[in-house]
Amino acid sequence: MTVRPYDTRFMKMALALAERGLGQVAPNPAVGCVIVQEGPDGPRVVGRGFTQAGGRPHAETEALKRAGDLARGATAYVSLEPCSHHGKTGPCADALMEAGVARVVGAIADPNPEVAGRGFARLQAAGIDVTENVCAADAQFLNQGFFLTMSERRPLVTLKIASSLDGRTATHEGQSKWITGEASRARGHLLRATHDAIMVGSATAIVDDPELTCRLPGLGERSPIRIVADGRLRLPLTSKLVREAHKAPLWILTLPNGDSARRSAFEECGAVLIDVEPGDGGLMDMRAALGQISARGVTRVLVEGGARLAASLMRDRLVDRIEWFQAAKLIGGDGYPAIAGLGIKHVDGAPSFVLREVLRAGPDTVSSYVRSA
Repeated sequence: MTVRPYDTRFMKMALALAERGLGQVAPNPAVGCVIVQEGPDGPRVVGRGFTQAGGRPHAETEALKRAGDLARGATAYVSLEPCSHHGKTGPCADALMEAGVARVVGAIADPNPEVAGRGFARLQAAGIDVTENVCAADAQFLNQGFFLTMSERRPLVTLKIASSLDGRTATHEGQSKWITGEASRARGHLLRATHDAIMVGSATAIVDDPELTCRLPGLGERSPIRIVADGRLRLPLTSKLVREAHKAPLWILTLPNGDSARRSAFEECGAVLIDVEPGDGGLMDMRAALGQISARGVTRVLVEGGARLAASLMRDRLVDRIEWFQAAKLIGGDGYPAIAGLGIKHVDGAPSFVLREVLRAGPDTVSSYVRSA
């Protein structure tokens, strides 16, 4: 369990590799693995790998394949505890043992009940030196969506807002293109590529008629599942989302017992209808909706609008992160707010977030927040 001086450096390398899989590996976690062989000139990397699209092969398998015989006697840095159970492939713990690694450094235990410490224990029983909890906080943050599916049966929710400095997303006449600049839009598309699904409310889908795809060069294949929260099935059948439903998955969250003919029309267009029971006020219960999404294998959801959907999620304390893109412009109080009313009477009852990072995106700023504990 001794931590060596260079363990953090190689674990951060494994975490950077793992990040490549975000948005591609659900319902599996995104994992990175680095195989390091120590020699007279110091440690050197002999194999790298990360979880591939669809969740297979696993990171350890990829790294061991590249390391070959050099894995024998080496140290494997893994951003999540190696699996110990038989699924579509054999246990990664067994693969590491068979490769003859001498030491395994893990960032964090796997919360999956089928693993949950058994992977580390299996390795230790085989005589392999195991060091745990190296960069654990970073590893948990990276795979927070996977952790939430295990603990709360819901995905990670990232709220993305593009607004003026005073939190307005459109003028009083509804004009919103473009508040933020080209660099912000490109970064927004990158966010889409790292999430399994993107969700908007019905009003946003109707007014903006968006495609909700990733349109960065070379990343078109990483477009997320499109989800519309549309309790009354107001979305036009002629919308881009519906017209492209056979090519890019479209899920519609809706209240049960809607008009049967309209439901059939959406399904014939290729949309998947997900019935969500109503909560308070007859509106869809968004916690239940997220549970339905999670049950279909989604671990990370990016919410891009609108104000009422954002408010609904915020009221139920379901927003885990905020990516706030702000242009250096002021629209004023008659503009449309980024988040609709929350009904907060006292400031200490407001949802609270912690600033994690601020970046420049051309003339705009991007502030990243995480929900406070």
